[in-house]
Amino acid sequence: MNLRRLLPYTSAAAVISLIYIGWFFWNRWQEDKHYREAIEYKKSEPDRQTAQLLGTSVKVLNFYVNPSVVARGHQVLMCYGVANATKVSVEPPVDGVWPSVARCLNVTPRKTTTYKLAASDAAGHQATETVTVEVR
Repeated sequence: MNLRRLLPYTSAAAVISLIYIGWFFWNRWQEDKHYREAIEYKKSEPDRQTAQLLGTSVKVLNFYVNPSVVARGHQVLMCYGVANATKVSVEPPVDGVWPSVARCLNVTPRKTTTYKLAASDAAGHQATETVTVEVR
């Protein structure tokens, strides 16, 4: 008969224990979720800063040659950088050109040449820059 009296109390204690354990694990899950979100936010900070600096439109960040005056048959270093571009081309054609924020190539112009860099995005927006190499 003693067991019958204790059954309601032990059942209530078991239910309270289960509620506490459930709350404990749910609370830990919530804390872990917030922690993971904070980590992801910190990881994406450089991307947000870059997007803020560069914007979302296609841009030519730089386009230059070094040296700008060269003797016939010598190479010059052509460097360019573009932002938000999906396609990049140089006229007259130069091999090894693709979208990059910083890329340099060696070119050997035969005569004084004006190079035109064209960068475009997926929507068809375009940005261009020119640079001239004088050959003596």
